[in-house]
Amino acid sequence: MSTEKKSTETKSPKILVFSTDKISDPGIDQAGLRKIHYSPSVYVINLPCSSGVKPRWILHALENGFDGVFIAADGHECSYSAKCPEHTNTIVETSQELMKQKNINTKRVRMAALCSVCAEPFANHMENFSKILAGIED
Repeated sequence: MSTEKKSTETKSPKILVFSTDKISDPGIDQAGLRKIHYSPSVYVINLPCSSGVKPRWILHALENGFDGVFIAADGHECSYSAKCPEHTNTIVETSQELMKQKNINTKRVRMAALCSVCAEPFANHMENFSKILAGIED
């Protein structure tokens, strides 16, 4: 007879967030400081500019245990490049093309502009993205 307990809770999707140190990271930090709940299976890596994310990083994450990748984009607030939104969008599009080639559902990557005071929007993005990821069957 097995003594294992079956979990009544569903496992939260594991999400990797690429955040930027000057724009989106302060907003994500505020979510934590204000104790705004979002899944503990959200992992954040920060970098200077969202247009610095490499499509191969996104694929690597998806092929190695992450259910989704979220890019917290700088938008027009980026201090590194006036074309940051266009570059970041191109990164997502390139990633989605590579994902299609590997039969990875393109809904597993998402991008949204996130500002330095966007604590609630960040938590909402994580909740909505988790729901999307939970509904994906590959």
